[in-house]
Amino acid sequence: MEEIKLRDDYIKLGQALKAANIVESGVMAKLVIQDGLVTVNGEVETRRGKKLVDGDVVSFEGETIRIVK
Repeated sequence: MEEIKLRDDYIKLGQALKAANIVESGVMAKLVIQDGLVTVNGEVETRRGKKLVDGDVVSFEGETIRIVK
């Protein structure tokens, strides 16, 4: 499980996928999120602007990211 350390109070879902190198671009992040392929804390999330905070867990195609402060 990869961890993304927050620099601010939150990071947006699309940015987190890019930061973890799970997707190659913002456009790809937008598409996989819109298609319902990404989960946040076990639930499908379709908003790429979803604010992720400390403790959130994101999953996509077997890859998992934990957001840490």
